[in-house]
Amino acid sequence: MSIIQVPPAELRLAIEPQTLGFADTSELLHHPLPWIGQERAEQAARFGLQMDQPDYNLFVLGEVGSGRTTLLCEMMRAVAASRPVPPDLCYLHNFDVPEHPRALRMPAGQGRQLRQLMTQFIKTLQSEIPKRLAGPDFKDERDRLAKTYKAEEDHAYAELDAYAEARNFALIRESGHMVFTLRDDKGEPLTEGKALSLPKERRVEIDRMEEELRGEITRFLDKTRAMERVMNEGLAALRRQMIKPLLEHELQEIRNELRKQIKDTVKLGHYLEQVQHDVLENLELFQSGDEAESEEIRLQALAEVLARYHVNLVVDNQGREGAPVIVEDNPLYRTLFGSVEYQTENDVLVTDFSRIRAGSLLKANGGFLLLHLRDLLADEPVWEKLRRFLRSGRLQIEEPGMMYAPIAAVSLQPEPVDVDVKLILIASVEEYYAVQEGDPEFARRFRCKVDFAESFTANNESRLATAIFVAHTCRKMGLPHFSAGAVAAMLEEAHREAEDQTRQSAIFAHTEALVMEAAAMARARGGALVEAQDVEAARLARIHRHDYPEQRLQETILDGERLLDLQGEKVAQVNGLTVVDLGDYRFGFPVRVTARTHAGDEGLLNIEREVELSGPIHDKGVLILHSYLASLFAHIAPLALNAAVVFEQEYSGVEGDSASCAEFYALLSALANTPLQQGIAVTGAVNQRGEMLPVGGINEKIEGYFRSCELMGLTGQQGVLIPRRNRRHLMLDRRVVEAVAQGRFHIYTAELASEGMELLTGLPFGELGAGGYPPDTVLGRAQKTLQDYRKACQASGAKPERRPRTLK
Repeated sequence: MSIIQVPPAELRLAIEPQTLGFADTSELLHHPLPWIGQERAEQAARFGLQMDQPDYNLFVLGEVGSGRTTLLCEMMRAVAASRPVPPDLCYLHNFDVPEHPRALRMPAGQGRQLRQLMTQFIKTLQSEIPKRLAGPDFKDERDRLAKTYKAEEDHAYAELDAYAEARNFALIRESGHMVFTLRDDKGEPLTEGKALSLPKERRVEIDRMEEELRGEITRFLDKTRAMERVMNEGLAALRRQMIKPLLEHELQEIRNELRKQIKDTVKLGHYLEQVQHDVLENLELFQSGDEAESEEIRLQALAEVLARYHVNLVVDNQGREGAPVIVEDNPLYRTLFGSVEYQTENDVLVTDFSRIRAGSLLKANGGFLLLHLRDLLADEPVWEKLRRFLRSGRLQIEEPGMMYAPIAAVSLQPEPVDVDVKLILIASVEEYYAVQEGDPEFARRFRCKVDFAESFTANNESRLATAIFVAHTCRKMGLPHFSAGAVAAMLEEAHREAEDQTRQSAIFAHTEALVMEAAAMARARGGALVEAQDVEAARLARIHRHDYPEQRLQETILDGERLLDLQGEKVAQVNGLTVVDLGDYRFGFPVRVTARTHAGDEGLLNIEREVELSGPIHDKGVLILHSYLASLFAHIAPLALNAAVVFEQEYSGVEGDSASCAEFYALLSALANTPLQQGIAVTGAVNQRGEMLPVGGINEKIEGYFRSCELMGLTGQQGVLIPRRNRRHLMLDRRVVEAVAQGRFHIYTAELASEGMELLTGLPFGELGAGGYPPDTVLGRAQKTLQDYRKACQASGAKPERRPRTLK
């Protein structure tokens, strides 16, 4: 029998503090924070961030707490620091099509400068134009134009008046209208009575002269309107002549201030020319009027004109060093892609270029933008918009849902802009492959995969790196530093979390939490440094905060509610080990596995499967143990067997194949009618060759069974049988190690399931010979039982199944 009892020294990895090479973590602060155990991820991230080709965005995979976000942010900032500062982005009024504001790229800092210059330009217009239009030069020329117009108008009126007088009409101006009256020979107004008394020929002649006078009046009015138009044009030209030098000077000053060459130089020059033209076309608005009502209208119109000259600086990179790095934790449509704000005026939603707002994509232009895939998948419009952006590389700012607005809205479509940004998506492994399968077009835009490991091979370098991480955590959070002994305890806990004496957990969020909790314990006792005892106290306190469900289950064993035999021998009964995972805490717990067999043709029945309390992996394990069992007795097949295997008092479901060994032992014990030791619990999977395979949660399983035995009273005969391949995974609690060292508890390992059966029964397993198995072996006894079952079936006329039924 090759059963090996594991010595206490091999039940957990012990790290000696003096091997770490420092007294406390304050000595390690000069070291930079490394990527601990993530060399592959570090190389991939650096490659992806430095690759300037399109579609080399990064897909970062890893478990929560692996440092994937923190480490990527640090590397992004380091790479971004060496990149040029991207340009500013402004939106300007489009004088040709106001509904399509123009986008303008400017060197970093010049966007703010242009905005300030245009603001000053507006103030200059408001102060200087009225002064120049009120100056003596302008007044003299204006008066000359008005005098010329007045003289020409008076001359034309004199001619009209003479024409009317020659025909006995008196002509009078009243409020811009012409009123004429017919006079008699004495010069008196001709009344209606007198007019009716005139001969018919005279009345016809008067009507003709009146019609001719009306025609002359019309020609006079047309002539004066033309003269007024010429005068107004002259006044407008005079205003332009007076103001144009001012505009040219001010706009040239703006050009001079913005000497640096930019990509959109031509666009800026064209915009300033349009500004100049627009000001010259609206100069009359700068002159105040006399009437209060008209003055209010003028000021409102002037404000609307001046608002067109403002600059909407949506991305301001002044003062920035290097490229931007943005972590968007709230990627809503507006925050990610930008928006156009609206306001209500007279029951209409209105907006203009000044209400355009940039989102994270625009702000991250030239740099890096980090997003979490789960956030994007939760918002379908965001996902679709991002897909379109990745396809074209151009961003169109729009306000989603405006077409569904309950009231009329003024539409605005800003000019699209090219955005050069490298996206970094944080995702789990499951989310990554779901996108690979469900949206390959999107996935191919992320050609750089950064895969964070859950654990890594531990060595002296990784342990030093972990100590450096602890040192930086203490400095960042203002915590007392850790002694070498405390760091050694932290490292042992990391091995425990990885369930491996050679590997260390890469989930450093858990390490960080333990650092904070151990520091709190050190402060509570007044220690200057965190010691190993503080780490252990913090670990135990955390367990105590979470282990109430485990405590209640253990109490059910003590109270007799759960049936569990921890000593003696029983046929067809063995203690299996399970792990309960609550998310924030997991623990091991023993469960009794029993089996029953009798003659029949139903085969092997998995009761958990029958009542839908087992998962597919557990069902697979039962099928495998059935295959192994059938191979052991192939020489007497077909088997006349009815068998049932069940987890006693298990009501929440069973998953995993780690109990297949225990199920095999219970079933074989029932067939051989051979008792099993109840003090030794079993965990392990079995394959079709009878080899024991490693299982997960090995430490929790052993400790859970140990607590049950300790609660009921250790006898010195109790222990756990585990697969030999699980030996390196042992990181047991010190109380268990101490009990093993004192001989009160035992850890056995086996290579083959047959070896475990020999340990549990004290009998040889049995080797197949010419006449079958020897009768004084486990398999020999089981063989005799199966032969008796066949005889019973033959006597009853039943035909044994050649392929026993395992599942429905």
